[in-house]
Amino acid sequence: MISTGGTSPTELAMAHREPNAEGDPGDSTLGENLEQLAREFMEHRPRLLGIAYRMLGTMWDAEDIVADAMVRWLAVDREQVRNPAAFLTTMVTRRSLDQLRSARVARERYTGEWLPEPIGTEPWPLDPLDTVERRESVSLATLRMMEQLTPPERAVFVLHEAFDVPHAAIADVLDISPDSSRQHLHRARAHIAGDNPRFDPEPAAHDALFERFLGALERGDLEALEDMLTSDAVAYSDGGGKARAARRPIVGDDKVVAFFGALRRHHEIRVERRVEVNGRPGALLWFGRQYQLLTVDLRGDKIREVHSIMNPDKLRYLREQLATEHTG
Repeated sequence: MISTGGTSPTELAMAHREPNAEGDPGDSTLGENLEQLAREFMEHRPRLLGIAYRMLGTMWDAEDIVADAMVRWLAVDREQVRNPAAFLTTMVTRRSLDQLRSARVARERYTGEWLPEPIGTEPWPLDPLDTVERRESVSLATLRMMEQLTPPERAVFVLHEAFDVPHAAIADVLDISPDSSRQHLHRARAHIAGDNPRFDPEPAAHDALFERFLGALERGDLEALEDMLTSDAVAYSDGGGKARAARRPIVGDDKVVAFFGALRRHHEIRVERRVEVNGRPGALLWFGRQYQLLTVDLRGDKIREVHSIMNPDKLRYLREQLATEHTG
């Protein structure tokens, strides 16, 4: 994983250059070339992280993929690379596909429900969330649904929907035909949409409903909670075997309310801090003897999904972001 805080492109280049690169590390020409390569890479880094994170659902793995890409980039013959963005996109996507295929086996053995690793929106380390598609494709609800896709379907969905990469270019990245790319996208959209059309809610409406939900949860107002849920609402909890959590999704507004009602009877639920994660409002809660991150996803003017992440490993990146924000 690359840490860029306080580190110049030259230092990054020297730190991550290939051991067998020709030339004396102190040679000024080599240093200038490496610095130029490093500067060029850093311009693309947020986009590359955005691709890898959407592909994998974990920031730690995404940063490893991008760090490896930088090492490889510093060893390339720049004159042979006509389009750095396309070259790096191909490299990161293919490495992410390899990682995703191996990760799927581990996730099948995961204790309970597997939810994506949340990341704080401020400061946002990925590509700008300047379009509805980019914001939607990084939401926890969409990332959760991406787990249903095959690795090629997920790659096509990420590249086309979030980054507007044309099918001809995706075909080159994945070594498939443009028609196959279109078919993968069609299947991916069908899986993700299902019976629940996706849309990007107005931030103010989302914030207001989430605040009402938190207030009702703290007060133990079960009737108010139920009024905010769709009839087919689902609560997903991720403890990973390291924190107490429901191991299966809880389906139906009455069952979701009963679940939170049982928690409320046995433990005080206290909002410790409001945070924005993955472009959506969230909150760190304390209940019983553990923390959890709570977020919701809407359908219309009601809550369709509730995500509770208790696994401390899943919250580590977010906590480091918040600690850096506090000390900064």
